Amino acid sequence: MPSDQFDYIIIGAGIIGLSIARTIKAERPTSAVLILEKEADIGAHSSGRNSGVLHGGFYYTANSLKARFTVDGNRLMKDFCRQKGIAFNDCGKLVVAMDDHELEQLYELERRGIRNGSNIRLISDAQAREMEPAVFTHKKALYSPETASLDPKEVLQALKTDLLSKGVQIWFNAKYISHQGNTVCTTRGNAQAGKLINCAGLYADKVAQDYGFGRKYTMIPFKGLYLKYAKNKTDVKMNIYPVPNLKNPFLGVHYTKTVDGTIKIGPTAIPAFWRENYTLREGFNLAEMLEAGWYEAKLFTTNAFGFRDLAFEEMAKYNKEHFISLAVKMVPVDPKGFGEFTRPGIRAQLLDKTTSLLVQDFVVEADKASVHVLNAVSPAFTCAFPFAQFVWREYINK
Repeated sequence: MPSDQFDYIIIGAGIIGLSIARTIKAERPTSAVLILEKEADIGAHSSGRNSGVLHGGFYYTANSLKARFTVDGNRLMKDFCRQKGIAFNDCGKLVVAMDDHELEQLYELERRGIRNGSNIRLISDAQAREMEPAVFTHKKALYSPETASLDPKEVLQALKTDLLSKGVQIWFNAKYISHQGNTVCTTRGNAQAGKLINCAGLYADKVAQDYGFGRKYTMIPFKGLYLKYAKNKTDVKMNIYPVPNLKNPFLGVHYTKTVDGTIKIGPTAIPAFWRENYTLREGFNLAEMLEAGWYEAKLFTTNAFGFRDLAFEEMAKYNKEHFISLAVKMVPVDPKGFGEFTRPGIRAQLLDKTTSLLVQDFVVEADKASVHVLNAVSPAFTCAFPFAQFVWREYINK
C-alpha cells in the first residue's frame, strides 16, 4: 500500500485517539493506521494536562456512556499500568458533605454508583476521620476505594511506543486543514483514508462540521488550574472531594493526591477566551475569541444552566486566598503551605446550541466514511480503553 494511503486515519494523538488506534490494531493487526497530530508530540493538550485521577464511576446518570465505561475503564487502565510497569497511587477517595442538603446529594451519588457497578459505600464521619484524621464531613461521607491517580504522560508514552512497534504511523506537526473526498489535507501533506476518525479534542467540532456533522454543537473552553501544596506530602492522605453541583459537569475544588504523593487542590472551571487560552497570549486566536465570547455572553445573559453564577464563582478563584479557603473547609491544612499554580489545562466542553446546555455525556456521530468523537471530557482518560472498543464496534467496524 502506498505510504499516502491508509485504512484508517485518526486525527488527534490524545488518549482517545491513541486508544482507538490500539483497538484497531488489536482487531485488525494488518491494517494501515495513521495518526495526525498538529503538535510536535502526543498529549500536548487535554490528555497530557489531565489531573491523572482514575475515577470510580459513581457520578454519572444511568444509561449514560460515562456510567457504562468508567468502572471497566478504571480496571483496564490499572491492568495496563501493571503490564507496563507504570506506577499508580491506589489511595482512594472521600466525597464529603457540608450540610443536610449535601448529605442528600451523597445518597444520590450512592444510588448512581450502585447502579453503575461502582465499588462505593457510605461511611460515618468517624470512619472518615479514621481514614483522613483532619477531614470534616457532615454525618457521612462517600468512600470510593478504587479511585486512584497516575501520571497521564507515562500512559500516553507507553501507548505511543506500543503503537509504533505495531506499525502505526504518527505524523507530528500535521494540522488538519480540509478534506476532499477521502483525501485528508494537512500542513505536512495529504493522505487518503479508508475511514477517518476525528479525535481532535478542542477542535473536534470544527473537523466534524467540515464533514457535515456536529452542526448543533460548538466547543466552550474552560480553563482548569491546580494549586500545589508545597509544605509537605503528608497532611492529606487521599483524594478529598466536595459534593458537586449535579447540574453541571464540574466536580468543584478538591484535594488530589498524585502518584508521587504530592497534594494539590483544584481545578478551576473558568470560562476561557479562546480554545488554547492557557496564558494571556498563548494560542491567541481572534476568531475563536469572538466566537467563544458570543456564546459565553449569551449564556451569561440568560444564565442558562446557571452559567452566570458559575462564571462569578470561578472567576473568584483567581483570588488565591479564596481558592484555598474552599479546600480547607474539607481538610484544614496550613493555608500558608501552598505554592504556585501548576500548568493549566483546557477542558474541551461541548455546548448544544439548540438548548444552551453543556453536553454531559460522550457524543459520537458517524457515517461510512468518517467517525467523529465530539465530546470526550472527564472521565474520558479513565474510560479510554472500553470507550475505544465501543467506538470500534458501533461506528468504525460498520
